[in-house]
Amino acid sequence: MDVTTCLKSLLLAIHQYRDNRTAHNAAQLQKQVEELSGMQCVRLLSSGQVLPSECVCGLVELAGDPNTSPALTGTIISLLAQLVCDDESRDVLQSSYNLPSTLASIIHCHSATPREPLVLQCLKVLQRLTYNGRIFHCANYIHELIDFLMSNIQSHNDDITMPCLGLMANLVRYNLSVQTHIKALSNVKVFYRTLINFLAHNSLTVVVFALSILASLTLNEDVGEKLFHAKNIHQTFQLIFNIIVNGDGTLTRKYSVDLLVDLLKNPKMADYLTRYEHFSVCVSQVLGLLHVKDPDSAAKVLELLLALCGVSGLRSLLCEVVFRPAAPRLRAASRRQGAGLDAGQKTEPGLALIQWLSSPAEGEELCCLQALQLLTELLEEALGSQVVSVCVLGFVELLVPVVLDLLQGLDPAAPDSQLRTHCIRTTHTTSLLLMLCSEDSVCRVVSRQMSSQLCLSQVELLLSCCHNNDPLTCPLTGHDSSLSQVCGEAVLKAVELMSKLRQQVKDMETSFYRILQDQRMVTPLSLALTSSHREHVQTGLRLLLEATPLPDFPSLVLGESIAANNAYRQREAELSVKRVAVQQDFPAPMGKSLSGPSPSSPSHSIHSLIEKLQNGMEDQMKDVRVSEIMDIYEQKISSLASKEGRLQDLLEAKALALSQADRLITQYRCQRAQAEAEARKLASMLKEAEQRREELQVELGSQVLEAERAKGDIKELLQHNARLQADSQEHQSLKGSYNQLLNRFNESERLLKELQAAHISLIKQMDTVRKTQDTLRLQHDKALCELKEREEQMKSFQSELQQRNRDITGLRGELRDQEERERAKEKEREELEETVDILRKELNKTELARKDASIRASSLELQKAQVEAKLQKKEDELNKHSSMIAMIHSLSSGKQKSDVNLSL
Repeated sequence: MDVTTCLKSLLLAIHQYRDNRTAHNAAQLQKQVEELSGMQCVRLLSSGQVLPSECVCGLVELAGDPNTSPALTGTIISLLAQLVCDDESRDVLQSSYNLPSTLASIIHCHSATPREPLVLQCLKVLQRLTYNGRIFHCANYIHELIDFLMSNIQSHNDDITMPCLGLMANLVRYNLSVQTHIKALSNVKVFYRTLINFLAHNSLTVVVFALSILASLTLNEDVGEKLFHAKNIHQTFQLIFNIIVNGDGTLTRKYSVDLLVDLLKNPKMADYLTRYEHFSVCVSQVLGLLHVKDPDSAAKVLELLLALCGVSGLRSLLCEVVFRPAAPRLRAASRRQGAGLDAGQKTEPGLALIQWLSSPAEGEELCCLQALQLLTELLEEALGSQVVSVCVLGFVELLVPVVLDLLQGLDPAAPDSQLRTHCIRTTHTTSLLLMLCSEDSVCRVVSRQMSSQLCLSQVELLLSCCHNNDPLTCPLTGHDSSLSQVCGEAVLKAVELMSKLRQQVKDMETSFYRILQDQRMVTPLSLALTSSHREHVQTGLRLLLEATPLPDFPSLVLGESIAANNAYRQREAELSVKRVAVQQDFPAPMGKSLSGPSPSSPSHSIHSLIEKLQNGMEDQMKDVRVSEIMDIYEQKISSLASKEGRLQDLLEAKALALSQADRLITQYRCQRAQAEAEARKLASMLKEAEQRREELQVELGSQVLEAERAKGDIKELLQHNARLQADSQEHQSLKGSYNQLLNRFNESERLLKELQAAHISLIKQMDTVRKTQDTLRLQHDKALCELKEREEQMKSFQSELQQRNRDITGLRGELRDQEERERAKEKEREELEETVDILRKELNKTELARKDASIRASSLELQKAQVEAKLQKKEDELNKHSSMIAMIHSLSSGKQKSDVNLSL
């Protein structure tokens, strides 16, 4: 199904649902809307046809009807969200269909449930619809929409807060009436505090929205002076640049760029930015975003750079950032004869600008135009210095071939939109080349790569387009926006470039004079000479001075074209005045009714008299006095003819005066209506001023009361200060006694430390005794082990002896010897047992020494406890002394008061 058939089916479904609101018709309508949404007809309204307009009008009307089901309304809004895709469709939906008021009414109907998907959908569409656009403050449901946004911004619900903040940022930007309405609300201070709290939010988008609203509402007020003060404005700039570079997406980058552009329009903020120390680093990071392939992001970055160029103090800094780093690679690239941009060159900001110039695709025309404007501004600043740097010359050598490629590719049979885009691009391109030709060394670079054939062919194509779209033969609705006007500007710029290069480029002078003598040059010259722009008139006059001496220049045709343009302008002005008169319901002028001849005019009577005379002459041919009668009537006829001429002149003068009077009357009525509107506005402002004066008067009374209270408080504070001084003197005396007690306490603490040191030394001695006891225990264990080994050896010897007694009877002597040895061994064993007993006695002695050491340690601990008890007693005595001093002080102060009372 094609788009036209789908639109017809949709219009039929709209009429059926409007006549009979049944569930079946609603389902059919929703189905048709979904089918049209699936076709992705984004530029449906740009065609200007009747069928899409009827469908959109019906859908907007149904969406604004409270009786329409929410599901159908959501489907319709989804379709409208697809249509809000470009500036032209957005303007049509806002001006012709009043879509903002419709969406505001839907939000107002569902304001009790702000988290409903339909409300969020309407908020998102409104945010896209109002971006870079203004809404009339007096439109329906706008006040309710502002109240809804302010209440939900303070609700701290991220799902509803973010779209509300974005929509509010759109509404207050460049809209003084909305700003005045918000500032007049009672809860505006709470709203300001909420926005300031949002500056610490974890979402960069919320931070940008809040800053944008605060900048629009408070930049020229006290709150804005504190918020954007010189002390913290550099932190604000750093925050904005960080959001631009590291933003959450294209939306955040858009609003952050708009915020910085709005701040730059304030002279104080622009001056702060010129003194920002990290400006070069931030601009370098911003220029790095030009390497992104997203046209929307690049367009916003270029818009920011153009705004920075508008500040005189920042333009030179921007030139240094763009041109200085690119010098070495530009010289290498210029020697490669158009080899393109390699991966290493893509890091340079100047080459990124050239990349957006080369072969702009569909959707990138705006980036190309902005890049041309930016390069024109930057190179004008760079070439304005006394000496042109080598890096700028290298950049120009690389730039010129890319710029010359933009002049080619014009197809006269292309649609008007493409012709218009190419003509605008050609105008900006030739403006850049003209600016480059203003400096001699750069002009030589341009002339080396320029050819006369390129300029001639380009001007020929532009002249054919301009001749085919002559405003006198094919008038359009907007004079400044007509295709012939745009083509004429491009032709004049191109011819002016030929005039600039006619001495440097071969055959350029011949082509220049040939173009000036072309009959088609009449249209752009006449448009330029009758233009309201000073630059166009000056360009036309310069070219006219060059063309007038030429033999074949069509000066007469140019004069007729200028007269026709003036007549066309006058007719347009008269029609616009009449349209204003009709719109204001004024009566139509009466001049036309008096301009035509009436049946009783003198000419009609003269013709009838001539016919009667002719008839009378035929009947009375023989009468002698006929000649005399004819002479008399001829005299009367001549006198009547002269009177008729005078009457005709008077009639024309009266008609002219009457038309002038009608115009004066309409102007007077317009001025009167404007004066009445201004008077009503002044009356309302006076009423508001009176109310404000009364409020300020009440505030002044409260301030006076507060001042009186402050005076009483000051007196009390002075009395309190005198009492505090007396207390300070007493404090000094107490401080002396406290120092004495502190010295005594320090002495006690020193004694405590000495006792603690003695205690520590005793503990160390006890440790050494314990270590010796351990070593003795180890030696005792070792002796026991050796004793066991000897016992085992003895047992082995006994077994051997028994075996030898059984086996060898002849060794009894040896056995006796052995027994003697055994007795010696027994003695040794007894001696060992005696030594063991001695060791046990020594062990008991060491155990007794250890017990004595522990007893000493316990006595030392007891002494420590006694010392601590003495210290505690001293502290108690110190507290008693301090309380006694306090009692003495209180008794002395009471006695002084009683003495004062007795004296009184």
